Amino acid sequence: MHRLNTRDPGFERAFRRLVSDRRESDEDVARDVEVILADVRNRGDAALAELTERFDGHVLATDADWSLSPEACREAFDALKPDLRAALELAATRIRAYHEAQRPTDRDETDELGVRMGARWTAVDAAGLYVPGGRAAYPSSLLMNAIPAKVAGVERLVVVTPANKGQVNPLVLAAAHLAGVDEVWRIGGAQAVAALAYGTQRIRPVDVVVGPGNAWVAEAKRQLYGVVGIDMVAGPSEILLIADGRNDPDWTAADLLSQAEHDPAAQSILITDDAVFADTVADRIGVELAMLPTARVASESWNAHGTIIEVANLDEAPALANALAAEHVQIATDDPEALFRKIRHAGSVFLGRMTPEAVGDYVAGPNHVLPTGRRARFSSGLSVLDFMKRTSFIQLDEAALHAVGPAAVELADAEGLGAHARSIQVRLGQ
Repeated sequence: MHRLNTRDPGFERAFRRLVSDRRESDEDVARDVEVILADVRNRGDAALAELTERFDGHVLATDADWSLSPEACREAFDALKPDLRAALELAATRIRAYHEAQRPTDRDETDELGVRMGARWTAVDAAGLYVPGGRAAYPSSLLMNAIPAKVAGVERLVVVTPANKGQVNPLVLAAAHLAGVDEVWRIGGAQAVAALAYGTQRIRPVDVVVGPGNAWVAEAKRQLYGVVGIDMVAGPSEILLIADGRNDPDWTAADLLSQAEHDPAAQSILITDDAVFADTVADRIGVELAMLPTARVASESWNAHGTIIEVANLDEAPALANALAAEHVQIATDDPEALFRKIRHAGSVFLGRMTPEAVGDYVAGPNHVLPTGRRARFSSGLSVLDFMKRTSFIQLDEAALHAVGPAAVELADAEGLGAHARSIQVRLGQ
């Protein structure tokens, strides 16, 4: 764990190192992924079968080995314990309600010169969802990715998920049933992303690929952007907690570890104006780790990337938060709104002492697929708009063309584009 203090002479240099710490894939991963993508593009199903057996220990022989039916997903949902089924349904209901409000409206208007113009929103035809199957299976991520796609109006929703020795977590299948997924393929890794983008003999290509994954999955999405749309290139999880000394240190320690347990490369940062509170939280981290089944991963993350920043006053916190542009920002103060107003760069913000980031991962409603690696400076979390595109339209009658056409001719001539000018002039009788 790193300890910084804004009053120390070396703070600026240490903080810059913290901000620039990428914690993401290296060149070796990029080269490996490039080879995998080319193999799938060239050999299709044969490449998928070889790579799936090599990496997941799953032999793709029969149709049942390749995919799971909607009936299998329904059976998994029906087999859930009542409390777990109710929790999954509550999450789906709240996620759907939040994203329904994101649906954009079409525009159609005519201005004073008689020019009709507007925009029409339509969904992509097909979307692919990557669902991890490595360290853990995340039905919540499936809901967060699939439900906005369905709200957008996507007709074909395809899930790819690695099947370790042929097994797919039944919770993932239950979530797929609840979200209305159309296809579930038992493949994972960069090869699964390639299959979604290029298509194979069995798997039809999609238009957009979304969903979290390991470094190879993230790199595959980065390399395939342009062949398909993607939600974002996601790196390891992040949480930034801004807290005063009136917080319960056990709560704060638990909050910091809520992201550390995701990945050894995850990053948890505490900003506080109370040195005694900072010391206590650091001590309580060890106690919390002792109780976690994910202690090995969380401990590795905290020891390598965990950071406590002591400030003279919490008024310093928003500037630090904006520089870090973290995936999750939690503000645990008496007046969180005052600090929130000054924060411009964050994936999602959690306000108040009773709003742990973890509630946003499951049942709050807003999407938990968020930008990492300081990308919150220029991008947003997953939304309905990631599955839609806007088509503008224009309509002019003769009077409208005479009103605006001459100016267009002037501009086309100035740019040396005579055919552009001519296509307008012939209609103006020039």
